[in-house]
Amino acid sequence: MANITAAMVKDLRASTGAGMMDCKKALVEAEGNEEKAIEILRKKGLAKAAQKADRNAAEGRIKINITPDFKKGSMVEVNCETDFVAKTDEFIEFTDEIATTINANDIADVEALNKTSFGEGTFEEELKAKIAKIGENIVLRRMATIKAPENGIVNGYIHAGGKVGVLVAAACDKAETCEAIKDTLKDIAMHAAAMKPAYLNPESVPAEVLEKEKEIATAQLLKEGKPEKVIEKIIPGKIKRFYQDNCLTEQEFVKAEKKESVAEALNKAAKAAGGSAKLVDFVRFEVGEGLVKNACNMAEEVAAALK
Repeated sequence: MANITAAMVKDLRASTGAGMMDCKKALVEAEGNEEKAIEILRKKGLAKAAQKADRNAAEGRIKINITPDFKKGSMVEVNCETDFVAKTDEFIEFTDEIATTINANDIADVEALNKTSFGEGTFEEELKAKIAKIGENIVLRRMATIKAPENGIVNGYIHAGGKVGVLVAAACDKAETCEAIKDTLKDIAMHAAAMKPAYLNPESVPAEVLEKEKEIATAQLLKEGKPEKVIEKIIPGKIKRFYQDNCLTEQEFVKAEKKESVAEALNKAAKAAGGSAKLVDFVRFEVGEGLVKNACNMAEEVAAALK
């Protein structure tokens, strides 16, 4: 058996871009022959996948998985390079399997997922195989899991073919109330998908954010010529408006028949069942949020694929 040194592994990684362990395994299989090791990696699609690793993946899909008892929900954003791939059955099924695996195994990060059994091997191996087969860079960008309190419930909503996803959790006074508000909770998730709240409630807004809003409002009012004593009376109203625009519980509920906040809508649904409930957590993902997308037309994509 050939002696595989760290330098040999490093050189192979530099020439192929494959993972360190994959390079070591290939060198062992090739008995130290670098050319043969490169061939092995190429056959497995690992070198090919590595070459795509720096390509921009800003399209993709969001998937949620909720346990049958509605006590826990997981959500993932899986990115690829083109919307065409994001809409294929294979990519959709792959995303579904990832969300299910994360929820079933209480996985908190990509590092843990990489080592988890997935398909015929680990997730890391399956991801590399998918990249090689599909021919685009695929990235598991982020994941989140929400667990309901002892007397609580989780529900969610996926919008626009997997472009936006939301999970919400509520605490209830009893199990019967949780069951009664299940559909309302889904409607609240739908609301959050459309209205993009930044915070759950006023209490969750960071102090520095509030101070900045007060500074901005004060500067605007001074510019308008308002006296300082008047400004002090106006600021609380400005902050209340900030809460109504940015906090989920304070936003005007989009499905309400008459004007009411999200918190009021949930409370009404719970009260109708003889109980009480309040929102305790939420998370919202939007595909490609904060990422720079490729400015590439179809002709350029075809030309790039032929290279």
